[in-house]
Amino acid sequence: MKQGMHARFTARQIWSAFACVLVTVCFSQPTWAQVELERFERRLEQIQRETRLQVGHDVPLGQQLLVDYGGYFSPSYLSLDDVSGHNHGLRQYDLVGYGRLNLGGAHEFFARGRFTAQDFNTGDSFDGRGDRLFPVVERLFYRFDLQRYLAMSEGRLISGDLSIQGGRDLVYWANGLVLARVLDGVVADAKYEGFGLKLVAGVTPHDSVDFDSSRPDFFKHTHRGFFGGMFSTTIGTHHPYAYLMAQEDFNHNETLEAGTTTTRFDYNSVYLGFGSSGNLGDRLVYGSEFVLEGGRGLSNSFVRNGGNLVHPIAQTHETIEAFAGDVRIDYLPTDVHRSRLGMEFIFASGDRDRENSTNTYQGNASGSADHGFNAFGAVNTGLAFFPNVSNLLVLRFSASTFPLPDNSLFQHLQTGVDFSIFQKLTRNAPIDEPTFNRRFLGVEPDLFVNWQISSDVTFAFRYGLFLPSARTLVHSEDRTFVYAGLTFAF
Repeated sequence: MKQGMHARFTARQIWSAFACVLVTVCFSQPTWAQVELERFERRLEQIQRETRLQVGHDVPLGQQLLVDYGGYFSPSYLSLDDVSGHNHGLRQYDLVGYGRLNLGGAHEFFARGRFTAQDFNTGDSFDGRGDRLFPVVERLFYRFDLQRYLAMSEGRLISGDLSIQGGRDLVYWANGLVLARVLDGVVADAKYEGFGLKLVAGVTPHDSVDFDSSRPDFFKHTHRGFFGGMFSTTIGTHHPYAYLMAQEDFNHNETLEAGTTTTRFDYNSVYLGFGSSGNLGDRLVYGSEFVLEGGRGLSNSFVRNGGNLVHPIAQTHETIEAFAGDVRIDYLPTDVHRSRLGMEFIFASGDRDRENSTNTYQGNASGSADHGFNAFGAVNTGLAFFPNVSNLLVLRFSASTFPLPDNSLFQHLQTGVDFSIFQKLTRNAPIDEPTFNRRFLGVEPDLFVNWQISSDVTFAFRYGLFLPSARTLVHSEDRTFVYAGLTFAF
């Protein structure tokens, strides 16, 4: 009797252990591949913001009607090493067209679209879909400016101003620590006698890349809402501000099935931030942003019973108690080379009971507050490493110059270097890739070149080399990042 019971119990144990190991082996490894896809998409977005032609929106008041249109073609090559040391090669071709209609500076309609062709080396695509052809509506909005409207229609100039914009555009909030995303929504900006109030309400386009790479379709179907307000003022050469931003997760109906484990998703965050930007004397400029994060998010969907064996549990909503900051300062020698020396310090809190700093699966433990900072910004965390800003300390030094200002061919050639030192803020808390319980992560030198060859042709080059700490990172191979691109405007 006892032997029979023991045999049945052992068989059940063997099946459970096999199922748990199967879940761990078959799902945990693709999760890191998904993290690489999320990093890859964020890198491309950052490069596009930094190196592509920026079409301005300002129009002289004296022009009653302006119609502007054009485009550019941009072939580029990208090579990068992922977490496991595998190199990925990509040739990308972007064809961009834009159009703008502006009436007296008071009414503006703007649209910009992009058609992209991606040609990966065999087996190098991050999502397994291989080469891709796809169109993107990058910008599409209408903007109304009250001050310019009154100047145009009634011939009077008011001291304050109110502008309202509706549609799709990039929203870059404060220093970019909390929010730097393209949103579909409304932005209102009011100014009066040195005081300002900015309001935003919008949602991410569905093809946005989410920070939670464990969520199904995180790279092609994301729906999050952002609702916030920022108050600012001017005191001498300083521009202090304070804001409140709420992020609402509209992806909460999605579930992830992994063996016997079902994971639901619901991460709703609130950010209370403050900071300042401005000048410190004639040659120093600075920018700072400090953030407290609150809200509620769903906990992890399993616990470990030792080793890699997992046991599904009910998820619970837990409070978020996190913080982060970003401080930048630049020295401008005001020489003919337009040189610039800079330093930046980034920090963000982490959570000890998480296995992954950004994801719900392998995320915060049930019954405990989530101390891992997660947001939707875009600050510089290197080219080759490029971790999410969570449980992170980054000290970055930078220098740039125009070395040949008197040469007609190279007068618009800019070169520069960044050097970053990475650490975990909390030693035994995770980042968005596997680590041991140590603090130092590694260093990374980055080089960049921006060269406006002519009024219609621009060249951009980026090179990064991450030198990881073998004592901290599980995957400790050196990682390189190479990008080169030309832009032909027409």
